[in-house]
Amino acid sequence: MQAVLNYPKIAVIRPQGCLNAANALEFERDMTTALAQNGISILVVDLAAVESLDSAGLMALLSTHKLALTLGRSCRLCAVAPQVRIIFELTQLDRVFEILDAEAELAQT
Repeated sequence: MQAVLNYPKIAVIRPQGCLNAANALEFERDMTTALAQNGISILVVDLAAVESLDSAGLMALLSTHKLALTLGRSCRLCAVAPQVRIIFELTQLDRVFEILDAEAELAQT
């Protein structure tokens, strides 16, 4: 379903297709596993290949974001397609998540 790449202190998850009730638990488990690794301080979820996001997918992201804060770590989103970004804007979650235009912006943080 997704690729997990590891950079020093950064884990990148790249989900594909639809993030919905059918796969939200697996998606959340993958994010939690990546975030819980020793030495990881930033989890980046690259949403470039995500076509749609429903409330279950959104809740998985929120749950992981909350876990990251609890662990003193960061959860960031990048490459969010316009049809998915509008969901974050309508729910005002674009104010909660740090949304990068591209993975390359990580080098600047």
